[in-house]
Amino acid sequence: QVQLVESGGGLVEAGGSLRLSCAASGPIVELSTVAWYRQAPGGQRESTATVSEGGRIDYAEHVKGRFTISRDSAKNTVYLQMNKLSPEDTAVYFCYAGGMQRGNDNSYRPFNSWGQGTQVTVSS
Repeated sequence: QVQLVESGGGLVEAGGSLRLSCAASGPIVELSTVAWYRQAPGGQRESTATVSEGGRIDYAEHVKGRFTISRDSAKNTVYLQMNKLSPEDTAVYFCYAGGMQRGNDNSYRPFNSWGQGTQVTVSS
């Protein structure tokens, strides 16, 4: 199974920056879509930034101009650079990846995986 491990969360003051990383491992054939979601306390998980198959990038309105998603295909890693953070950005950030993996019989099959989440806390 494809596994995702996030890192880079922490505590930062308002106006500061953090860079999240998400490393994918396992029998990966192709990462088609990679994305970051976040879930604030008491809230629902919401999309933050997505790189779709073909390279299209989409951002949620509340992070446009402040957050940048990027991917290193050679390392199967996706990043989220977060600048000008505000207390409203406080949340658990989750990495998502979808694509194709190799099965035990060497067949290809689709997968959808989530990371365990990393906490981002922005103090005022």
